[in-house]
Amino acid sequence: MNNIVVFGASGQLGQCIKNVVELQQLSNVIFLSEAEADILNTNGLEKLFGKYKPAYAINCAAYTAVDKAEDDAERAHQINAIGAHNLAVSCKTHGATLIHISTDFVFKGDVAHPLIETDEAKPVSIYGKTKLDGELAVAETLNDHFIIRTGWLYSEYANNFAKTMLKLGAERDELNIIADQVGTPTYAIDLATFIFTVINSESKAYGIYHYSNEGVTSWFDFARAIFDISGAKVKANPIRTDQYPTRARRPGYSVMDKSKAKQTFDIKIPYWRDSLITCIGKINNS
Repeated sequence: MNNIVVFGASGQLGQCIKNVVELQQLSNVIFLSEAEADILNTNGLEKLFGKYKPAYAINCAAYTAVDKAEDDAERAHQINAIGAHNLAVSCKTHGATLIHISTDFVFKGDVAHPLIETDEAKPVSIYGKTKLDGELAVAETLNDHFIIRTGWLYSEYANNFAKTMLKLGAERDELNIIADQVGTPTYAIDLATFIFTVINSESKAYGIYHYSNEGVTSWFDFARAIFDISGAKVKANPIRTDQYPTRARRPGYSVMDKSKAKQTFDIKIPYWRDSLITCIGKINNS
């Protein structure tokens, strides 16, 4: 079987990919953490590609500290843009297909309709800009690529909004949650499953795809669903973005249209609340 190499494998999505690989009993997937594979080290990448000869490289490595990036722009650019370019170059040299994970933060979020892949990308944060730069670098360097934009990722692994709300819901009686930012939660296990659907299809329909769970919600209603499903007795208060200032701006509306992914790969995407029930069930049973 052709090898698949996962870069940034120690992060949330990398751990979810490992879970899916174990469920599908795949033996040809190599997981490389940031410590094992520095995407800024071109000589190191050349050796790794020469060693593993992957048919596919999955790039989960990213600088994702959205607020910190505002004061650490150079580092964010190095990882999210230069690193993505380096992987694309290695893929081109060795004949591999790159699956690059991007974000809904490439959008400004000032339109109230589900965003398609060709809508204008106009990021309002350093993080979003560096991720867009990464997309452009991949597309300009390598024809054989799939860029998958996602958003609001959560799972039973690593740190994420769902796990934070479960923790705070057990500790506090009342919480204030932003209610005027709208998007779609994405269970990272579902995203990982989609990645392997793309690989197993052996499709040559390269380009950008949107993937999140189905449906639309706010952070406030997402939190309320977490409390409802988990049975947490906590009062949630809706607040505006300007009542909770952050270093980086966020898109106000980042719901993505998944029609292209559904039609190209003939998939049915789970509704966000159904996947949340699954995730919380796993957390409670762990």
